[in-house]
Amino acid sequence: MTLQAKGFVDEMRMVSMRLHTREQAREGEKKEVKGPQDRSVSKWDPTIVGYLRFLVESKLVYDALECIVDKSDFPYYAELRNTGLERSEQLGRDLEWFKSQGYGIPGPSGPGVNYAFYLQQLSAKDLPAFICHFYNFYFAHTAGGRMIGKTVAEKLLNKKDLECYKWDGELKQILQNLRDKINKVTLGWTREEKNHCLEETERSFKYSGDILRFILSPASTGAHT
Repeated sequence: MTLQAKGFVDEMRMVSMRLHTREQAREGEKKEVKGPQDRSVSKWDPTIVGYLRFLVESKLVYDALECIVDKSDFPYYAELRNTGLERSEQLGRDLEWFKSQGYGIPGPSGPGVNYAFYLQQLSAKDLPAFICHFYNFYFAHTAGGRMIGKTVAEKLLNKKDLECYKWDGELKQILQNLRDKINKVTLGWTREEKNHCLEETERSFKYSGDILRFILSPASTGAHT
């Protein structure tokens, strides 16, 4: 009996797990805990102002990702359209809800702007590196992202379910469909191209981490009026 070869997404996931602590994920391998963001989300003490900044910055990145795959003339990007994981529209509705509740919505700042610009650059010249960011950003939102949403809802929003944590259909199947699409895109890659993609993982975590830290950082803008 021969074992079926696993797709490249499994390699991406294994590298990603090396950058998670055991508190963040059961398979996490990172031993050094540098700050609150490296601990279990359930132990976080989020602020509403910081969370709003997180949503604003995250929407910039989703806007960029969705625009890139929708507008690109490269055929491989077509495989990444309409995955069911798109979040830009949902985040827009959530921000409108916060606004209706009397919260000031902060303008975009450095991290989200920088990340969106970086993704635009990668998409035009470095598909393997772009795929790394695409995979990690979307999949992180369905894993740790959902735990963040649950924690914030319980601690700050009277258990309100935000739109950015709702998907049309069974999430497990949506994720599997995207895994299949990414495996298809990467099927013909050389080992060098695959390694280049994997080497981008740490940078994707750095960009995402800069946005994530807003949740734990109170700010002077965006306060309830």
